[in-house]
Amino acid sequence: MTNPEKPLEMQPDERLARRYRSERIFRACGLIAIGFALSALVVLFGTTLFQASGVLTQPYLELDIAFDPAEFDPLGDGSEQSLAAGNYAKPLRKAIRSLLPEVKGRREKRSLNRLLSAGAEYDLRAFVAAHPDVIGTEQVFSVPLSEIAGLYLSGEVRADVVEADRRISNRQIAWLDALVAQGRIEEKWNTRFLTDGDSREPELAGVQGAIRGSILTLLVTFVLSFPVGLAAAIYLEEFAAQNRFTDLVEVNINNLAAVPSIVFGLLGLSVFLNVFGMPRSAPVVGGLVLALMTLPTIIIAGRAALSAVPPSIREAALGVGASPTQAVLHHVVPQALPGILTGTIIGMSRALGETAPLLMVGMVAFIVDLPTEPTDPSTVLPVQIYLWSEAPERGFVEKAAAAIVVLLGFLIAMNAGAVWVRRRFETRS
Repeated sequence: MTNPEKPLEMQPDERLARRYRSERIFRACGLIAIGFALSALVVLFGTTLFQASGVLTQPYLELDIAFDPAEFDPLGDGSEQSLAAGNYAKPLRKAIRSLLPEVKGRREKRSLNRLLSAGAEYDLRAFVAAHPDVIGTEQVFSVPLSEIAGLYLSGEVRADVVEADRRISNRQIAWLDALVAQGRIEEKWNTRFLTDGDSREPELAGVQGAIRGSILTLLVTFVLSFPVGLAAAIYLEEFAAQNRFTDLVEVNINNLAAVPSIVFGLLGLSVFLNVFGMPRSAPVVGGLVLALMTLPTIIIAGRAALSAVPPSIREAALGVGASPTQAVLHHVVPQALPGILTGTIIGMSRALGETAPLLMVGMVAFIVDLPTEPTDPSTVLPVQIYLWSEAPERGFVEKAAAAIVVLLGFLIAMNAGAVWVRRRFETRS
């Protein structure tokens, strides 16, 4: 008789079916996790690209400008001083009022003028400076419309919303509809987003200043962190004696890699700015802070790449008469260089996306001029995105999304460069 309290042993076929069932469940869980991650990425990038699509074009108004010499060349000599002293706002106002002659009264005229961008005057000034021969003629000139006009024309602001709940009035909507009916408004590619610096007006703001600031900051970071990190990795892995001092150094390097980035910002604020008096909001200071933050990553990646080189390469170099230094620099380092460069570019990619340490050293300032040197005031792409996301104007939401796309493009390019460098050096070796 069988004991009812003792369970029967599972048959081999049942055990095999159970293992297959567990394997199918495990694979299904993995596929679900991958699908969830991909769905989240699609939603994230899709939302960002959809918001950024509004920056691709910008509405412009075609105006018939009468380039009266009395307005544009008050001194009458055509010099730069005379053209700079010209009145460029008045001809624009005259031109737009001529398209809508029914606008009367000072209040309505001011409301009509607000449909033009604040940068229209500067665009007209730059056009006259580049083409002084237009003075005395009448030309069709396209000027950008303001943020509120652009939001209405793009459908972000609807006319059926209560007037008190939107920034554009019913009269302004009627004027825009009339200008559209006249064929005076056209959409143009918004190239100034990539060529201009920051601005208080959303329709004039661009990322060129942030792009230049990011490039200058990363150049300073690379020049400072890569040689020091590579030298430290070579010394610790190949030449340093194993004692308490080197153990302490290794522990501190590993700990520094996990320190929050804002701590490095506080270090830069207290040392580089307050002690050494270096310029605020400059790429040289931001590069120093990011170099300190990137150094542990480069050292750890460099040591891992050096330790992965087979010992036979060192032994063969020493066996043919090479010194230890020659064996390391001429044979070991070239073999480890793909891994070292990959770790360096990964650290640089992390530095490109940092915001907190740069805020501490003053790179949150409003910068209009385009930087050309590491000591010029500038900002970087992550900080620019932060500033635009905090701005109250609705137009900056699209600008922030477009700047995110530019930042992601930088990161993809840097990671693609890391893959290319790794494969190139692996092929050589």
